[in-house]
Amino acid sequence: MAKLVDAEGFRAHIREGWGPWDSSIDLPEGTAEAAGAHRARLAAALPGKRIALAAGRAHVRSNDTFHEFRADSDFVWLTGCQVEGAVLVLSGQDATLFVPVPSEAHSVDFFGDADRSPFWIGAAAGPREWGEALGITARPLEDLAHALRGRHPGTLTAKGVDPVLDALTGSHSDELRTTLAELRRVKDDWEVGQLRQAVDASVKGFADVAAELGQAVRGGGERWLQGTFDRRARTEGKGPGYTSIVAAGPHAPVLHWTRCDGRVGEDDLLLLDAGVEVNSLYTADVTRTFPVSGEFSAAQRQVYDLVHASHVAALAEVKPGNDYSAFHHTAMRVLAEGLHDWGLLPVGVDKALDPAGQHHRRYIVCGTGHFLGLDVHDCAEARPEAYQQGVLERGMALTVEPGLYFHPNDETLPPELRGIGVRIEDDLVVTSDGADVLSDALPITADDVAAWVRKQRSQPAS
Repeated sequence: MAKLVDAEGFRAHIREGWGPWDSSIDLPEGTAEAAGAHRARLAAALPGKRIALAAGRAHVRSNDTFHEFRADSDFVWLTGCQVEGAVLVLSGQDATLFVPVPSEAHSVDFFGDADRSPFWIGAAAGPREWGEALGITARPLEDLAHALRGRHPGTLTAKGVDPVLDALTGSHSDELRTTLAELRRVKDDWEVGQLRQAVDASVKGFADVAAELGQAVRGGGERWLQGTFDRRARTEGKGPGYTSIVAAGPHAPVLHWTRCDGRVGEDDLLLLDAGVEVNSLYTADVTRTFPVSGEFSAAQRQVYDLVHASHVAALAEVKPGNDYSAFHHTAMRVLAEGLHDWGLLPVGVDKALDPAGQHHRRYIVCGTGHFLGLDVHDCAEARPEAYQQGVLERGMALTVEPGLYFHPNDETLPPELRGIGVRIEDDLVVTSDGADVLSDALPITADDVAAWVRKQRSQPAS
């Protein structure tokens, strides 16, 4: 590049003859209105505060290559914008979005900045386009330092998202992240619509995977199935909302089996935990466990039926006014009772369920659900009394996901149960009188799951 920079002929020639770039912005319908309403909620929650939030920067993968950029979730909730380097400054009802200005042909950056120039990475919108698309005041990012100086030393921000904003503000507060997490617990109708789209796309991905089971058995293995789902996620949205878990046979009890590098046997159970993140960045998080052959063995069916009973009982606890933890405690009781009936607990059910006991957790050390939204584990910065110790409200979105995980080398288990892992996970939104199961298009009973697999295997993936 140094030689090109020094070549006067090249520099003169490359500046000329460029028509306008297509810098239009394609946002999901309702994005601007939803973001404006979210900013109003934050301003009401933190009156008199000046707030600055950054979209963030792409992280280096190695040397001069970067991971794909994914904007900060709180920033997206407040703006609907996903531009690297962008910053929102909010003072009461006054909001200004600072975004980078794309390089123009007369500048050296036009041909010299391979990471950001439209010449290298494609057209990009600037302040004018973003201001019009979002109905917000938008200014060049270069103006940010001037806007933040002086009169308001108490700017609330979130440290570590963008080093430039960190340097300009000099401080941060946990209050902002906590407030945003607690505001984001309750989804509006637009957000529920985005989650529904994410779940619907994920259902298609699950069907794609089931249709490819034969190829996986013949040699594609878990990687083939992971690629199958991830292709659907890239086609229907931004991509997977998290690293897909595709765990066959003895890998199914491994809670975070994201290597996805094992074989798939015809007699295996396959645990698929995956979700599509749509273009607005809202994500699904669904799990189904199904027999690769389309038929459960007796031992597989035994474990599956207990998890299913736990799952159904837990779903019934998701309704407004109930403790958030109610579904968890109900799921755990059903599982503990089943494990006790099978002779797998060294103590009685009540002692196992006692906080000082928890013997059953050997086989389900993880939780049984979490909030869902822009993050797969949404609202993680909320205070315990507003989350696990809180109460369910209409509009909250969450998952319910009990399971049993019997590792193949666990000598407390009879041989026929070793190596079996089962999880069932659905995505729900709390309604005025119960819950809407967004993922109910996927079967959950053992008979229905088996029949579904047989049907999908009989036809090619769409």
